[in-house]
Amino acid sequence: MTVPTGTGAATGTGVRVEQVAGTRKAILATAERLFAEHGVAAVSARQISEAAGQGNNAAVGYHFGTKTDLVRAVLASHSEPIEERRAQLVAEHAGSTELRDWLNCLVLPSAEHFASLPVPTWFARFSAQLMTDPVLRALIEEQSLDAPSLHQVLDGMRGCLSGLPTAVRHERGEMARLLLVHAFAEREREAADGEPVRQAGWVEATASLVDALVGLFLAPTTADVEQRMSTEHDLRERERDEGHR
Repeated sequence: MTVPTGTGAATGTGVRVEQVAGTRKAILATAERLFAEHGVAAVSARQISEAAGQGNNAAVGYHFGTKTDLVRAVLASHSEPIEERRAQLVAEHAGSTELRDWLNCLVLPSAEHFASLPVPTWFARFSAQLMTDPVLRALIEEQSLDAPSLHQVLDGMRGCLSGLPTAVRHERGEMARLLLVHAFAEREREAADGEPVRQAGWVEATASLVDALVGLFLAPTTADVEQRMSTEHDLRERERDEGHR
């Protein structure tokens, strides 16, 4: 029996690696689009495999594992360039006491990433779909914990908001996250549907979004709201402490 050696074997291996990479890329792109259009729960692994042109209906499971693993892979495919750009901005604004600087670090990397993608894009709507599912939303939070620059941005924002009660700051942080995710998703949908958009490009839209976020965080707090939020925050802390006992 002849055992393939040398250049021919290496070439065959290289072709196989390229085929696998191409298949994974096709599945990722298809999953991102279908999840964005229909929601994660409404799309099966078989539908993704078929739409990606895979003859084997088990291709998703073979290459990625579970549907949750596939969602993680889609998130990871976008997180690296966003994290890299955010780290650059964080370095530029190190030590800043201006809230707008830190919000730009938060918003601009995603906007620039969307601007770099082929049209139509799907990731903003994909992210919005995840936010409606508590389990899948946790994947976004899990990914955030692995982003050192995001922690630095949040630390910078906390330093600028030291006069804001902790509970109020947390609530406004949740509002800001929802605003950011869904504003990007709506802009992406308008562009994909050929509708007129309010700003010429993703990056141009960042300024007005940051304006809105600055207003959200720096808005005055009424005494009633502050008292309610403080009481609810203390209650959650006690419940958490009791749960750890």
